[in-house]
Amino acid sequence: MIGWAISPGLVEYEAAVAAMEAHAAKIAAGEAGELVWLLEHPPLYTAGVSAKEQDLLAPDRFPVFRTGRGGQFTYHGPGQRVAYVMLDLRERGRDVTKFVKDLETWIIGALADFNVKGEIREGRVGVWVERKGPGWAREDKIAAIGVRLRKWVSFHGIAFNVEPDLEHFSGITPCGISAPQFGVTSLVDLGLPVTLTDADAALRASFERIFGATEPTPPLA
Repeated sequence: MIGWAISPGLVEYEAAVAAMEAHAAKIAAGEAGELVWLLEHPPLYTAGVSAKEQDLLAPDRFPVFRTGRGGQFTYHGPGQRVAYVMLDLRERGRDVTKFVKDLETWIIGALADFNVKGEIREGRVGVWVERKGPGWAREDKIAAIGVRLRKWVSFHGIAFNVEPDLEHFSGITPCGISAPQFGVTSLVDLGLPVTLTDADAALRASFERIFGATEPTPPLA
């Protein structure tokens, strides 16, 4: 069974990454089981391997961390559920493309529990929601995906916007996308009174449909 851990409160980014990488190494060595670790971080920006310096619009606003995950700049903070996904792809077909698609399907399934239609777009990583009104239409990102593999074990994962302060995203160009018809949203921004507990339940149910059964496990930090 896959471990399912939830940390209460805010977890410092550097401590979380160190614990995650150590656990992923243990999985690769056959010394630990697969794990999904759900947590919240204090407000911060992270830069993936494709990040461009010009996309960091407010470098002094929050701490900035360089990270080995895929993708560009993103924001983490309270009200956003980060899920670090440590799975052994040696046992799951060694197919990176399928793995990323499964992560997208996982998020889309969780959104469906709240009657939100999540969609993917060619050339734009993550999960998006169409929004329309009289004379206007836009697409907003509700979840980001950024993963890395080492010895076929995944780490990093997803960031799912439940109720973060969306203004905090203004300090970066999220994922390098600056066109005015694209923005960022959350479940609460969409008018849904969803708590992190609600989101966790939906994430777990959707995850199990795709990746297999989970069991409660103590968090790493």
